[in-house]
Amino acid sequence: MASMLHSLPGADDTYRVELPNGIVVLARANFNSPSVVISAYLYAGGLFDPDEKLGLADFVSSALMRGTHKRDFQKLYDELESVGASFGYNSGTHYAGFGGRSLVEDLPLLLDVMTDTLQNPAFPADQVEKLRAQMLTGLAIRAQDTSDMASLTFDELLYDGHPYSRSDEGWPETIQAITQDDLVEFHRKHYSPHGMVISIVGAVEPEKAVAEVEHMLGGWQNEVQDEALELPEFRPPAQTIQRHYSIPGKSQSDLVMGSYGPKRNDPEYLPATLGNNILGQFGMMGRIGDVVREQSGLAYYAYSQLSAGVGPGAWYVSAGVNPANLEKATELVKQELKRYVEEGISAEELADSQANYVGRLPLSLESNGGVAGALLNVERYGLGLDYYRQYPDLVRAVTVDEVLETARKYIDPERLVIATAGP
Repeated sequence: MASMLHSLPGADDTYRVELPNGIVVLARANFNSPSVVISAYLYAGGLFDPDEKLGLADFVSSALMRGTHKRDFQKLYDELESVGASFGYNSGTHYAGFGGRSLVEDLPLLLDVMTDTLQNPAFPADQVEKLRAQMLTGLAIRAQDTSDMASLTFDELLYDGHPYSRSDEGWPETIQAITQDDLVEFHRKHYSPHGMVISIVGAVEPEKAVAEVEHMLGGWQNEVQDEALELPEFRPPAQTIQRHYSIPGKSQSDLVMGSYGPKRNDPEYLPATLGNNILGQFGMMGRIGDVVREQSGLAYYAYSQLSAGVGPGAWYVSAGVNPANLEKATELVKQELKRYVEEGISAEELADSQANYVGRLPLSLESNGGVAGALLNVERYGLGLDYYRQYPDLVRAVTVDEVLETARKYIDPERLVIATAGP
């Protein structure tokens, strides 16, 4: 066990430096493979989108690899592909994420592409229009997807009046409204070294990795950056709310029902996630999967999910069902949630869930990418560099009573959000 723990990242083998311009760099060596992975984020997510231009943050992050003032679209990809490297951007509610991988000798190229696309995007008009067309196609597909539309409807109901109720990908009319100037302006205001976190893991000495990042990005400043947004207070629904999103002609309905959940760094997070594993994840999708799918045959799939991040999380059950069985499946899930908060879980179920969590931790940290992502999470949620070394003990310390208490705090069968989509 001790040797397993020592193979996990910790304060003694993770190098953390904050550069004078505010960039935090985390680096860890792994000489067992000749490659290196960069994973990073900055505060430039969908929270900053104006209501009439939802999807702007996503549009900007998607456009960064479409050409810079130094390299056009083709040159960017040719340079990366010629050495078998990759690099790209994505966007979420709070953050824009970015990263890539290469052989260690090509790390300078990877860092140069990162620096160039972060600081000098050109937003070329032809590429912007290609991207817009792709995004509109994606939204047209989403509008016909019962699972996606049930999820969007669930967020609108659960987070009513809160920024989390909005779609990060936007809507056709908001994507149509975004101009090239909007992209340039969003980038100017929100892409900045302040609050940026970069992790580098692979066959490179940590001090050298940090020195290379400082050489490339240490001089970057952005005086116009907007402050990070304060999230408004979240008020959970006072009663059960239900809404159906109609998509004619579909042979499947999707159901998303549940409530809010803890933030990632709340003390209830571990009891909630261990309990959720029993409720609808472990084995054949836990109790939910067993009752709704295996025993009753009412669903094509059924599981529960806990999504926890910077702000109020969501704790919900998802199921895909025959439209004729939608009401039955909804009632069955409701009964199962009721049983979960009334009776709780057994000591044996908890022990199995704890063993599952402790056992799969080393697997999730086997790759450079896994470690790089884990280091970002430690920084994002202020968990401490020794978090993964302490994790097995933290997981095993959770009690049956804590799981029940947490379930009762967040899941009230009389105050559920129920969203469905289908014919």
